[in-house]
Amino acid sequence: MSAQARPEAQAPATVRSFTRRLSPSPRGARLARLLVVRQLNAWGYGDDEPSRTAAAAIVAELAANAVTHGRVPGRGFEVGLVLTGSMLRIEVADTRAERRPAVAAPGPDSETGRGLLLVSALATRWGVAERRGPGKTVWAEIDC
Repeated sequence: MSAQARPEAQAPATVRSFTRRLSPSPRGARLARLLVVRQLNAWGYGDDEPSRTAAAAIVAELAANAVTHGRVPGRGFEVGLVLTGSMLRIEVADTRAERRPAVAAPGPDSETGRGLLLVSALATRWGVAERRGPGKTVWAEIDC
């Protein structure tokens, strides 16, 4: 009887998550960034970690977009993090499904419209997904 090679057991990936619902206001957008930075610090990502810096910038942009373009009066937005192994997923959900983000080059004199270019540059990948309930979720992933 010959011995068969047994597949090596893979260690389960560590999964950590964080979610907060915030008011759809500039203050809520600032708070989203601060809460994400605090949570990443608690998970061991210090001030000098490039992935923490990138995550803070991505959350700042996506939260600002949620309160500017995805705001529905009386409904908040949600920010979430999921850390799986060496991949950090950032999610910002709002309740306005018909307003989808798109990367487009702004005009040379435009004072807005560059935020998603920043997200695209900092994230490994990003996109938009349907949300349970009304709205959409804009997500970005960073390999850390």
